Amino acid sequence: MKFAESIIAYLCFALLLLLVFFMHMRNFAVDVVFYAALFDAALAAAIATALLFALGSRLRLTRFERGLLGCIFLLSGYAFAISIPTLIDRSLSFYLLEKLQQRGGGIRQDTLPSVFVDEYLIEHRLVDVRLTEQLQSGTIEIVEGCVLLTDKGRELAELSRWIRLQLLPKRRLLLDEYTDALVDPLRDSVARTDYVCGP
Repeated sequence: MKFAESIIAYLCFALLLLLVFFMHMRNFAVDVVFYAALFDAALAAAIATALLFALGSRLRLTRFERGLLGCIFLLSGYAFAISIPTLIDRSLSFYLLEKLQQRGGGIRQDTLPSVFVDEYLIEHRLVDVRLTEQLQSGTIEIVEGCVLLTDKGRELAELSRWIRLQLLPKRRLLLDEYTDALVDPLRDSVARTDYVCGP
């Protein structure tokens, strides 16, 4: 009986999460999709957990079990936020599939770089989206037309670089070869001085 109650509670949470997310995305302003989806997940988890505790003695679940379900709600909400709306919003892979479909099912491989540069960046307003995310995250600031790292941004860039160098695969398949090119993609980058600004 406890198992059945847990499954029913989880399904109710899932439906509530979808409803909250749908209403938020359709009717309210959203600054960053990921943060909005996280907020929706936390809100749905809080409501569902509060309802579990409000039902109290009507359920066979102990207080501890209801608390565990609340944790499961939060973790599931996080998984939803990162795996569905954020993935679709950010995914170059899904863009490629949609672009192939738009172009009748196929695009010449040698033209894909120009598709990404000339179409993807513009169609998805990629620069605006990423700048908005980083501004909202507090990792950058824009001062007199210059995009500058904040202290938080520097720390995250250092952490990201360390993770990339230490934890990403040294032999990753890219088309027909295994390479470490993406462990340090900036190693052969040539510094341009025409776009540098800041201190």
